[in-house]
Amino acid sequence: MNLLKALATISSMTLLSRIMGFLRDMVIARTFGASFYTDAFLVAFKLPNLLRRLFAEGAFSQAFVPILAEYKTRRGHAATRELVDHISAWLGLALFLVTLAGVAAAPFLVYVSAPGFAADPQKFHLTVHLLRITFPYILFISLVSLAGGILNTYSKFSVPAFTPVLMNLSFIACALWLAPYFHPPVLALALAVLLGGVLQLAFQIPFLLRLKLLPRFKLTFGDAGVWRILRLMGPAAFGVSISQISLLINTIFASFLVTGSVSWLYFADRLMEFPTGLLGVALGTILLPSLSKHYTDNAPEAYSELLDWGLRLTLLLALPAAAALAILAVPLITTLFFRGAFTAHDVWMTRNALVAYSIGLLGLILIKVLAPGFYARQNIKTPVKIALFTLAATQVMNLAFIWPLKHAGLALAISLGACINAGLLFYHLRRHHIYRPQPGWTIFLLKILGGLLVMSLALWLTMGDQSHWLHTSFGYRLGHLLLLVFLGAGSYFLTLAAFGLRFRHFIQHGAE
Repeated sequence: MNLLKALATISSMTLLSRIMGFLRDMVIARTFGASFYTDAFLVAFKLPNLLRRLFAEGAFSQAFVPILAEYKTRRGHAATRELVDHISAWLGLALFLVTLAGVAAAPFLVYVSAPGFAADPQKFHLTVHLLRITFPYILFISLVSLAGGILNTYSKFSVPAFTPVLMNLSFIACALWLAPYFHPPVLALALAVLLGGVLQLAFQIPFLLRLKLLPRFKLTFGDAGVWRILRLMGPAAFGVSISQISLLINTIFASFLVTGSVSWLYFADRLMEFPTGLLGVALGTILLPSLSKHYTDNAPEAYSELLDWGLRLTLLLALPAAAALAILAVPLITTLFFRGAFTAHDVWMTRNALVAYSIGLLGLILIKVLAPGFYARQNIKTPVKIALFTLAATQVMNLAFIWPLKHAGLALAISLGACINAGLLFYHLRRHHIYRPQPGWTIFLLKILGGLLVMSLALWLTMGDQSHWLHTSFGYRLGHLLLLVFLGAGSYFLTLAAFGLRFRHFIQHGAE
């Protein structure tokens, strides 16, 4: 399996999903702006979304995929199917109970996750109502993640990568056509969350049927593989979802700031998720099954070489993305969100958060590459210790930055925390001789820095005055932004080509 081709496939599907996500956010920004209603919905959506990362994409996937790969490689289809049947029953039962508890405890959860809302009874009660509608999403989306883990282990990467498009379509349809029929209209967004979860699960069922791995939900207490997964799940939640926990704590801090702070952080985070998903999530998705296979086959050299490939590709693509986000913050925000209820003040406040977030983009993506280096080996203890230290350090930085920098200080704390997390993961991979750098790193880094300098100068000189972007039409902003994107990418990759760097140098084959 050509991993570069697989990465391109996942990234193209993720790109489609992100484009639809931006269309979704444009619709939300135009309809609701950074308002009372948007803040309430974003808090209500953040909690089930966090649980999705913890139960599904975080703890469950990182614990499930290495053991599923082991069963697939060593035990055959029948044993693999039994494992899928048994773990799906346990996961479904646990999430059903969590959903019931979440709906019942919605007032308490809102108070804990956004205590500042308690000062405004109308805002608090609206958020509780929205949370009760959105909370069942965790049940459906976790089963979607189960299906995605199975499909990725069998190298069917494009299906799980396309699935999030359906959530964005649900948001767009409900915001445009159903919102006028609800009072308040923001209830339509809560319905979109629930509908999106159902659509994503339904989409993946036919592909599981083709693999003959559609879960049959057999609850049993005697499956050793299930207990191995369950033992790994709890600690893995910390190791892989630390940024989401930090974002939730940031929401608590932001709820005490001026109205709009939660929304400014959200819109900036959405822009950050574009390169993080396009590169970080895609790399993590393809690396974990192949690393697990190399570990099962006792091939440490191949394991290390695959990590080296992932790190080089991350630096090659993440560094220019971070620089571009910081330089083009205002062009991006005005083009995507500056219309309707989203004001010029919202643009500048979101810009401050985005620039702060961009500092940590490389760290956020490196975590997606480095953490699988531990999880593929079923080593949970080391990432958990690092995650706990990072969480504590991030909260100290939150307290230090929030007063002088307001909401942007919260974003900066997340960024620096991600860099600390990635740095410690790298240090321990090297310390335990799991990763050994391949030759040529110094020259490689110098080439990237040269391309980065050329790109940054090209963007800065052709962007124009930032305030000018507030006084032009949407068509002009879009055309100018596209020109800047092509100029930035062209100048960067042409410079790398002049230095002798080619994409064919990054062709890498993974485990089937």
